[in-house]
Amino acid sequence: MSDATIWAIILILGMGTFLIRFSFLGTVGRGSLPPWALRLLRFTPVAVFPALIAPATVWPEAAGGGVDPLRLSAAALALVVGRWLRNTMAAMGAGLGALALLLWLGG
Repeated sequence: MSDATIWAIILILGMGTFLIRFSFLGTVGRGSLPPWALRLLRFTPVAVFPALIAPATVWPEAAGGGVDPLRLSAAALALVVGRWLRNTMAAMGAGLGALALLLWLGG
């Protein structure tokens, strides 16, 4: 593909993404959402965050796409810390620290 084609695709996708988001935020942003919608939106981070983390934990590219016990152990520790402290930042810090330590120890 030529550079012009790639840039055209990037610009078209960027405008499409903007229009999709603006269609929701621009129209609803002027008023308030109904209580049932606000209640449902509270679950969005709970659904999205694990969906982003699970593939990198269970089938990481660093392990050739296979299961890596070190990453699973770090994720388990992050889950336990998050459940125990009810603090997302503490859970992420514990998982990151555990993964760094386990990769350093386990090679």
